[in-house]
Amino acid sequence: MKIAIASDHGGFELKEFLKSHYQREGLVLHDLGTHSSDSCDYPLIAQKMTSALLRKEFDLGVLICGTGIGISIAANRVKGIRAALLYNKEVARLAREHNNANIAVFGGRMQKPEDVIEYFDIFRQTAFEGGRHLRRINELDDMPEGE
Repeated sequence: MKIAIASDHGGFELKEFLKSHYQREGLVLHDLGTHSSDSCDYPLIAQKMTSALLRKEFDLGVLICGTGIGISIAANRVKGIRAALLYNKEVARLAREHNNANIAVFGGRMQKPEDVIEYFDIFRQTAFEGGRHLRRINELDDMPEGE
């Protein structure tokens, strides 16, 4: 499984922590930026991630900003993207199982790194259930824009 990770400046420290943690575990998180704690714009980071996912360069993504809210809003504006802000174990499981989320989102200034690891492990190890949930995912992709 190929996984990309990206953050704005508010999530930079958590992104670097996750990369290091998972590298020790033998899992490479491909870093799409930002590459410093200098101020940057989360919509541009989200765009880089969503484009890479839609081109099928990666199977899953991780996005991080200060709260996780702004970057998830930006990512979810893109058709075919389902970014889920993960804040507990059940949400992490259901985001994949019911919503087939393809991006896990975290708040770098709001969440403890050890919790993020736990939630992301659940997220990446959970399979999409399909069935009635697939119909709903298709309805999301069929929604008209701006109406």
